[in-house]
Amino acid sequence: MEVDLGARSYPILIGCGLISSPDCYAPYVRGRQVLVVSNDTVAPLYLDAVERALASLDIHKVILPDGERYKDLATLNRIFDALLAERLGRDVTVIALGGGVVGDMAGFAAACYQRGVDFIQVPTTLLAQVDSSVGGKTGVNHALGKNMIGAFHQPRAVVADTDTLSTLPDRELAAGLAEVVKYGLIRDPDFVDWLEASRERLLARDADALAEAVERSCRNKAEVVAADEREAGQRALLNLGHTFGHAIEAGLGYGEWLHGEAVAAGMVMAAELSARLGWLAADDVGRIRRLLAGFGLPVDPPPDLTAERWLALMAVDKKVQGGRLRLVLLRAIGGAVVTADFDPAALRALLEQTAAASGRATA
Repeated sequence: MEVDLGARSYPILIGCGLISSPDCYAPYVRGRQVLVVSNDTVAPLYLDAVERALASLDIHKVILPDGERYKDLATLNRIFDALLAERLGRDVTVIALGGGVVGDMAGFAAACYQRGVDFIQVPTTLLAQVDSSVGGKTGVNHALGKNMIGAFHQPRAVVADTDTLSTLPDRELAAGLAEVVKYGLIRDPDFVDWLEASRERLLARDADALAEAVERSCRNKAEVVAADEREAGQRALLNLGHTFGHAIEAGLGYGEWLHGEAVAAGMVMAAELSARLGWLAADDVGRIRRLLAGFGLPVDPPPDLTAERWLALMAVDKKVQGGRLRLVLLRAIGGAVVTADFDPAALRALLEQTAAASGRATA
């Protein structure tokens, strides 16, 4: 599979055992120097295999602490420290070995170092394989907003070894499935049907089912990115649930909820707002809640945010234009829209009801 971006097109390699295959790296490394960026959870599992695959090259590495709370400028500087301390040149290839945090940070470092060097994504979580490794969005968080500091920088290749999913904790697997569900909800209703029918196989980590989920998700994302690389229009559809979800992550503190967990609750909130606007049938909202809950994901937001806090957090969002908040909402399962043309009173009512329900839950 390929992300079609003309001269900057690149392959998404999906399969078992790819992480240790030299052939998955060699065509995409233009120099002899590589810097492998990983974290202290993933490196003990897979770094040796990657180093063996790159044995003919001059290998350097930097191991970051694991967790969303480390996706910041201070930790990013450790990658720059390694690049500069080893005197790595413009022909270095940065290899991101890990989940979405590692991929976003390594990609951002590659975008910035000497004004841009090559990098390869080697995602080891389901969420990273189906979402963050594809499309060239890189960056770090700020205390006031998630992913607000970053750059578009496309990888040379994505190497998605589905064998790595066998070591994922159940919670991480479920978080990745939230992003898988997203593709069905925004543009692929047949995929939603398949996910409902395949729930038990996916939760049991059936290799064929997981490979199909990764392949169909990546195909959907690749088509959207090819049509709108820099999010001028339809690529924003990929953010279904994310405005609400990012508010949850920033409001609670990064790492309290996993990204996929926050997005799951956010997608339900987007569906409920769509229903309040008369765009989505109540039965479809129920169907979305059941699908996400069936994967072990939260379908209600946390009990810690007031309506005013919600609105303040949502105002710090990349989809805000001209001071107006745009949201990704649903007109049908498989039919998403990006719009600022919604009744703000309906949004406030939803947030006030959410806060009131949360207050009752914690009274």
